[in-house]
Amino acid sequence: MKKLPAICPSCESALQVSQLSCTHCETKVSGNYTLPLLLQLTYEEQQFLLDFIMFSGSLKKMAEQLGKSYPTVRNYLDDLIEKINHIKSETL
Repeated sequence: MKKLPAICPSCESALQVSQLSCTHCETKVSGNYTLPLLLQLTYEEQQFLLDFIMFSGSLKKMAEQLGKSYPTVRNYLDDLIEKINHIKSETL
């Protein structure tokens, strides 16, 4: 499965969507659009958030399932919250 790149491989700046197309009727929409916040996260960060939701927000259950300590999982979530707040502040 191809992953949607969010960071420029050349200069490491954030990429923007410039075209969307319909595979059914071939309509194309062009412009410069910022990626939605969740798509600006890495695949691993997105997966962590999905796991968090699937475990009903229980970091204890996540830690058990992932075979990691609760503090490790808590720290990862705190880092992710900080990253999300940083992304949000850049788009204001």
